[in-house]
Amino acid sequence: MIIAIDGPAASGKGTIGKRLATHYGYRHLDTGLIYRAVAKSLMDAGQPLTDEARATAAAVALDAGQLGDPALKTDVVGQAASAISIFPGVRAALLDFQRDFASHPPGAVLDGRDIGTVICPNADVKIFVVASPEVRAQRRAQEFRARGLPVDEAAVLADIKNRDERDSNRAAAPLKAASDARLLDTSRLDIEGAVRAAIDIIEAVRAGRPGS
Repeated sequence: MIIAIDGPAASGKGTIGKRLATHYGYRHLDTGLIYRAVAKSLMDAGQPLTDEARATAAAVALDAGQLGDPALKTDVVGQAASAISIFPGVRAALLDFQRDFASHPPGAVLDGRDIGTVICPNADVKIFVVASPEVRAQRRAQEFRARGLPVDEAAVLADIKNRDERDSNRAAAPLKAASDARLLDTSRLDIEGAVRAAIDIIEAVRAGRPGS
């Protein structure tokens, strides 16, 4: 079984994806890390994030071992990843990596922004996770505070809105729900409630019940 989890930044899709993979005994891939790894390789080499050719070359050369770097989780790398993800060459280079990951047994959970629409359009279950920008900004700010980092919540909110705009309007694989995706709004749910809701969606699909 392939479970596709899509949604904007800080919607909870990554945590939900990990928990679902553990619950079902499936493999998990946070596809955002792939783009972060490509962006970080450019940054480490002092290359501009605006150079599609260099970004594509970095994507082609990507090694799975790079995905464990803790620095990939930083906000500056996240912003850089959003910038290079607009390049069709980068997306094409990483497409096979993601599809290969999804194809191996016993099953896979992939989370990102175009899993259900581009990477795995035939996924058995597609969930599109959303939350209001304000709630997502609060969550991201809490993450920063938990790591002992100073945070300006208004700036975080502005960044989230900018990323939403960029991701939703890019020419290559824009952020949008697949036509057959089930919507999961986590604005008023804690992580336990969100995971339970996601499991309910998956079990409903497996049982052939109408979605909500």
